[in-house]
Formats: sequence, structure tokens, C-alpha cells
Amino acid sequence: MSGNDIVVLGRLADPYGIRGWIRLIPFGDDPLSWGSMPLWWIARDGEPWREVALKGLKVHGDGLVVALEDVADRTAAEALKGVLVGAPRAALPAAGEDEFYWADLLGLEVVNTAGERLGTVAGLIETGASDVLRVVDDDGGERLLPFVAAVVLAVDQAARQIRVEWGSDW
Repeated sequence: MSGNDIVVLGRLADPYGIRGWIRLIPFGDDPLSWGSMPLWWIARDGEPWREVALKGLKVHGDGLVVALEDVADRTAAEALKGVLVGAPRAALPAAGEDEFYWADLLGLEVVNTAGERLGTVAGLIETGASDVLRVVDDDGGERLLPFVAAVVLAVDQAARQIRVEWGSDW
């Protein structure tokens, strides 16, 4: 399966315990629903995706932990730190109105209400309060825009554009 068919859902972090459980940093809402997918795809950035069976997904404290097939101990879990977790787009529920998968926002052009091009979405950052768009302009300059209704006025995936209330000199 090509990387274009995979939607990145999160990243594996530190091991949890000694039995191979791993902390999961989700890149979206409702990560507990991902537990209904028996197969996940994992890869380091830039490497090919590979299937892995999900053995468990649960809330622990203020985060999530997962158990994956063939990850039996802490050492194996440590080796997966930083690995991306994804799923084929076809396996995911359709995004609702005004909902987006992060992967669908990457590369979209960002234009303000004055018609000025601010750059393209190069990434997203989860801050807890709200997600933040990382927008890079043609000169490599970077802006961080909160992904909230007061700033993001419209997302037009067909036109590959996001319209924002944000000054070019901010």
C-alpha cells in the first residue's frame, strides 16, 4: 500500500510498563474509536508502511496506551518510539461537516481575507487548547495559526485552500 493511501493518526511515544505497552500521541479526536480497527499501519517517517495487529488500546491517566502484536516487552516497545501510526483511508470513518483529517490539510494554500497568500500548511501541532497550523511561506518563514473558528474561516479542500483571518504582518 502506498503512503498516499495511509492517513497518519498519531505517533508512538514512550514505553509503558514491562509488557510491551506503548504510549500513543493521537493526532485527532476520538482515538478510542481506532480500537475497532484490528490492523494498524506503522512506519518511521520516510520508510514504507507495514501492517501490525492491534492487541489493545486503553485510556491510562491522561493519555492512551496501546499493545501491538509482536511487541512483548519494554525493549521492543522502546524500539518503536517515534514511529507513526496510520490506517488506510478506506478503513476510516468519513469526516463529518467541518471535520478534517490532518493529512487532508497538509499542503493546502493559506490565504487571508485581504487575498494575501501566507504560505502552505506544512504541519499541525496539538497543544491541548487547540490545534495549530504550521504555515510556511515561499521564503521559508513560518507562522503558527490556531486552528479555531475565529481564525480559520473556511477550508476548501476542492480548491486546496484555507481562508483565514490573519494579517500578513502578524
